[in-house]
Amino acid sequence: MYIGSIETHARIALNHYHNEISEILPEHDIITYYGSIFDHSPILLNDALKAEMDHLSGKQKVAVLLTTGGGVVEAAEKMKDILRHFYKEVIFIIPEMAMSAGTILCMSGDDIYMGYASSLGPVDPQVPDKQGFLVPALGYLDKIAEIIEKSNNGTCSQAEYMVLANQDLGTLRRYEQAKDLSITLLKEWLVDYKFKNWVTHSNGQPVTHEEKIQRAVEIAGHFCDHNYWHSHGRYISMKTLQANPIRLRVIDIDQNQNLAFHVYEYHDLLRDYQRLTSASCIIHTKNNLQRS
Repeated sequence: MYIGSIETHARIALNHYHNEISEILPEHDIITYYGSIFDHSPILLNDALKAEMDHLSGKQKVAVLLTTGGGVVEAAEKMKDILRHFYKEVIFIIPEMAMSAGTILCMSGDDIYMGYASSLGPVDPQVPDKQGFLVPALGYLDKIAEIIEKSNNGTCSQAEYMVLANQDLGTLRRYEQAKDLSITLLKEWLVDYKFKNWVTHSNGQPVTHEEKIQRAVEIAGHFCDHNYWHSHGRYISMKTLQANPIRLRVIDIDQNQNLAFHVYEYHDLLRDYQRLTSASCIIHTKNNLQRS
């Protein structure tokens, strides 16, 4: 009973902060996604949005408060499709982090809002290994490439030869496909959405479609360069994203103190709620809070 009472009061407080954020962003519906991006995530998101359509607001814009450690890139692609079906404009607000597949999903937004402590991450889609556990595809492929290089140089150990011998070619191909899909989505979404309103250079010259593609290729390459980041779990700050070599337009949420305050308070409570309920995923809309 005591835990149930705490959860009830937490839901009331979460709804309060959700409504406060809605009032600060009156042109946007507010949707929160908190948790890993799994195969079933698009179904949960679609169910939440269809239920929300029973209370039609008529709004064409949505702000997605996203917190995720990453996950399955194919699921992120489907989540993008669902969001774009319901809304013409999508912005992502990152209170804490959106890693890997979450980073890719952010590139499908018209804008990204981050704070001083927010992070995106290197792009390394999670794929299931033989035991069904999710492993970072690019890190896995990089290690195999390293062993192959050592084998070609005659410096491969017996243990490393055994690792190569035990590889399943179908699994490796699945990892390569996940890598290729991640890069493809990054390039397409940057051009179609993130760069949509990038029409002139700082010198006033018009931005061509080819220039948008070139910048997208450069940014995708940086996000997928594990030799640069050195870690799948590296936290990439707003300042790093805005600086060379990435130079990505990110809006500083801390410049809007009212919005920042309510987003951070809401997120802190949501994190506590997740710990209380042990939920793997939470989706919060104006009229519904669901967890799984």
